[in-house]
Amino acid sequence: MRYFVVFLFSILSLPSFSQTEKDSIIPLKKVKGLVINNETLFPMSNVHVINTTRVSGTITNGTGHFEIDGVVNDTIIFTYLGFETVKTIITNDWIKNNNIKIKLTEKIYVLDEVKLSRLKLTGYLEVDTKLIPMNENYRANISGIMGLYEVGEKSPNALSRAVRSVLNPVDFLYNTFSKKSSEMKKLKKMKANDDIRKLLSTKFDRETLASLLEIDKNDIPIILEKCNYSQDFIKNANDLQVLDAVNGCYEEYKMLKRM
Repeated sequence: MRYFVVFLFSILSLPSFSQTEKDSIIPLKKVKGLVINNETLFPMSNVHVINTTRVSGTITNGTGHFEIDGVVNDTIIFTYLGFETVKTIITNDWIKNNNIKIKLTEKIYVLDEVKLSRLKLTGYLEVDTKLIPMNENYRANISGIMGLYEVGEKSPNALSRAVRSVLNPVDFLYNTFSKKSSEMKKLKKMKANDDIRKLLSTKFDRETLASLLEIDKNDIPIILEKCNYSQDFIKNANDLQVLDAVNGCYEEYKMLKRM
């Protein structure tokens, strides 16, 4: 009777194992489509098409067409300078028909108010140089850790705060890195992909980077601040520089966690 039960359990487990093994080996499909301008309906060339799930990318050709590898439920983003980023999911119908048409809409920019400096210069160099506030941002090294922290002039305890935020289980940075570990592991793949690096070097809006990491765009400045980057860097760095910064901070998080 005991042998019969074992035999029966083995038979019942076989289909489940086979299905799991089958699901883990899903061949990539060629996903095709066309990108057009939402207003003119003209095809758009050189639009970046990124599969954020696979961390791979391509650009549309001269007629607006593209082809990229993917499977059902992969996330694809379409981004072009001056246009709103579009995010979509690969479906069975898309793979079957390969006739999807993506429309990009031009961004509407609102100029920020320009504030004049309150400094009243005298015209004497020696006097004026003392009137101009200095904002020194420098990088401090922690022995045994690759990378540097940027520390502001008015933050004498910034370095220790950054280390505490990395190791504190209730801190935002710790929670982000621990809960988003699979997304953060994509950082190295992004850094190694030339197409993605070229794209991010032209971006400053954090939208593409947030889509790649599958995090809220508004969380990126908080991560950088917790990693002790200056406000000047947070506001002015391009997305590629931010990618390098977040990757460096994540590598330090992993190293500190092992210590």
